[in-house]
Amino acid sequence: MSKAVNTNDPKYSKLTIGVCPDQWGVWFPEDPKQMDPRQAWEEMAEAGFEVIETGPFGYFPTDPKELQKWCDEFGLRVVAGTGWGILHKQEAWETTLKTFRAIAETHAAVGAEYIVHLPPLYRDDKTWEWTDDRVLSDDAWKLYVEHANALGQMLLDEYGLKMVLHPHGDSHIETPEEIARIFDATDPTYVNLCLDSGHVVYGGGDPVELCRKYPERITYVHIKAFDEDITREAHEKDWPFGEAVTKGASVCPPAGLPEMHEFVDALAALDKPIYAICEQDCYPCDPSFPKQNAINMRTYLAECGLGLA
Repeated sequence: MSKAVNTNDPKYSKLTIGVCPDQWGVWFPEDPKQMDPRQAWEEMAEAGFEVIETGPFGYFPTDPKELQKWCDEFGLRVVAGTGWGILHKQEAWETTLKTFRAIAETHAAVGAEYIVHLPPLYRDDKTWEWTDDRVLSDDAWKLYVEHANALGQMLLDEYGLKMVLHPHGDSHIETPEEIARIFDATDPTYVNLCLDSGHVVYGGGDPVELCRKYPERITYVHIKAFDEDITREAHEKDWPFGEAVTKGASVCPPAGLPEMHEFVDALAALDKPIYAICEQDCYPCDPSFPKQNAINMRTYLAECGLGLA
């Protein structure tokens, strides 16, 4: 492996590149349109990655002993798990807690550090049908925040895991205003942000500006790019997020926004250890696509100062 640019600057050396199943077209624990989990895991290692976020819970092994065997066999280290859970409805709270306890038990046992909370979407991932209100009521928002704080506290106090909320298209944390509202209302001891650069762009925001405005709240990153023209059309025509993806909204850098040299510089300027997990929304995709595409992305990001080529 050759050195990335800026490798001699200690701020850039604090950034660690990683990968997750989303880069391999995986959105669900089980789906016939997705690649075999073991093949995806092996290809991630072959593509040169050493750090992994496990993605949808149940896609990779949930038994920590089996998961650790996979890590040892292919030289991958798990740094985060991912969970989906409803926070704004009281009747769903116990189910959300149970789900995240299971995720935490597996990931704490293999030495992970973070749990990424994916927000429930108001349009279904597969059918694109409406499943919830686009805008939460004041009472629902209050419950969202209370449960986010409680979930983050449980994960930290009981499992030593740090929770980060993930902004997402077609969710209640999408726009700059909604992200700011989360920052203002949540306890930074227990809740911080998974800065997904692609979803921030999709929601009309600027990931670089977020780094500058909320440096203390940016603790974990999904590094992703979105095509500006397709994103604009998606909002003008009110496409479901899944439809935007099928039409090519999520792209491999250097295509799309944010401009990655500027974004990596902004991450380095935070001057703290950060995992930057490569992602490209490409569900469903041809199984021959992800590996070389991920290599291309990793190689380009090395030119920007992130990781090794």
